[in-house]
Amino acid sequence: MANKHYPQQFKADAVALYRSRPGATIASIADDLGVNRETLRSWVRNDDQRRGPRRPAAVAGAGQAPASVEDENAVLRRRVHELEEERDILRKAARYFAGAMHW
Repeated sequence: MANKHYPQQFKADAVALYRSRPGATIASIADDLGVNRETLRSWVRNDDQRRGPRRPAAVAGAGQAPASVEDENAVLRRRVHELEEERDILRKAARYFAGAMHW
C-alpha cells in the first residue's frame, strides 16, 4: 500500500474535529475522513505531545439546567460554533479528496 501524505492543515483539522466531538471515537472520525485509524491516532498523539499535559476540561452546564436564558444562549452559541467548525472541516476534507481523485 502506498503511503499518503496529508497537508499539515488537514491533519490539524482532523485532530480538531476529533477533539470537538466528545462522544466520537478515533475510528469513527478516521472512517468519516477516509484516513487510516492508526494515522489519525498518531496525529492525535503528536498533538498531545505538542500541547503538553492538560487538565481535564469540564463541560460548562453539562447535565444541568441553565441558570438563565443568557446562560442557555451562551451554551447554544458554543455548540453552534462547534458544529460550524465540524462542517468546515468536513468540507475541506471533501475538497481535498475530490482533488486527489483527479489524476
